[in-house]
Amino acid sequence: QVLLVESGGGLVQAGGSLRLSCAASGIPFSINVMGWYRQAPGKQRELVARIFSGGTTHYADSVKGRFSISRDNAKSTVYLQMNSLKPEDTAVYYCNALRVGQYEYWGQGTQVTVSS
Repeated sequence: QVLLVESGGGLVQAGGSLRLSCAASGIPFSINVMGWYRQAPGKQRELVARIFSGGTTHYADSVKGRFSISRDNAKSTVYLQMNSLKPEDTAVYYCNALRVGQYEYWGQGTQVTVSS
């Protein structure tokens, strides 16, 4: 059974920070592309950041310089450090595990709310 379990969401004031974690099980974590997506009410789910097996990272323009994605293969965990949070960052954040051409899995999501 594949599980992606997110944690670390919550309510924070604008300018604050949060660190999301996603613990994976049931997949060969180190070879997967791991990503964080978010979905705000009434909007489509969008990519926030992803990290490839070799450590290369990619960020949405809206979060560049504020968010940082990292992975600990020994713990099968991916992190999203979010700094200088803005109200427009409010969304449900989802963890994603991708092995191109083979499978894609999603976590259940964690709510991030940034108050102004």
